Amino acid sequence: MKKITLILALFISVASFAQDSKAKALLDEVSQKAKSYDNISIDFKYALDNAAENIKQETRGDVVMQGEKYRLNILGATRIYDGKTLYSISPDDEEVTISSENSNDESNITPSKMLSFYEDGYSYKMDIIQDVKGRKIQYVKLTPIDSHSEIKNVLLGIDAQTKHIYNLIEVGKNGTKTTLTVNSFKTNEPISKSLFTFDKNKYKDYYINKLD
Repeated sequence: MKKITLILALFISVASFAQDSKAKALLDEVSQKAKSYDNISIDFKYALDNAAENIKQETRGDVVMQGEKYRLNILGATRIYDGKTLYSISPDDEEVTISSENSNDESNITPSKMLSFYEDGYSYKMDIIQDVKGRKIQYVKLTPIDSHSEIKNVLLGIDAQTKHIYNLIEVGKNGTKTTLTVNSFKTNEPISKSLFTFDKNKYKDYYINKLD
């Protein structure tokens, strides 16, 4: 789950460390547009592939974000962050893990941080343009500045017309390729006031694991 939320955070993130003025201008535009929405709802496909280890995995998920708050559903589990507390709900284990978000913990990057993840630590430049079903997708290639990073590079695909993220491809130094592709990207949808609220009455039979 941590790996998936990390990829999701990478998915729509931008950086301010410029090596390519065109890439910076594009990423800035994507960032400002995303920040202008009251909320964002994304349905996505997540794929992991490592030929050397004979690992191939695909799943689907969805996330709704509003400011710092989010609700993520993937692999049968749900993560709810209400701005202060994170609730991780696992129906398979009948367990709810409750913790406070630690913004300084870079290993636990979450969807609410997706607009600031690249503020430092990456260099970037414009890459190829691909035609995907009539849509022009402009890729920006991001490379970790830290030579010890487990990530080799990241390709961020941006729809040239809408300035929304189409996909993200992360290539690890161990040969693992992780791809997150948007199936639908909706903004300013009417959402329930209780969407980011954890209702303990629904989980009376669950084991409650408080980490803090």
